[in-house]
Amino acid sequence: MKNFSNAEFSPEVIEIMTTALEAAVATLPDPVHSSHVNALAESILRTASAGERNVANLQRIALMELQLAPRK
Repeated sequence: MKNFSNAEFSPEVIEIMTTALEAAVATLPDPVHSSHVNALAESILRTASAGERNVANLQRIALMELQLAPRK
């Protein structure tokens, strides 16, 4: 996971990010790989750091980035 040590979020924003992550993970087929969860979380953290607060937007952006990420 990338370093987000300088990021600060209010409890409300953490709740929004958690909801977005849970919703994004719920759309993935089983078995869900931890690398996919980490990629989604990184995207949500990065997008929220840029000011996005809409759960659906955070989820959609994270899933799109996961789709576009190079396969390892």
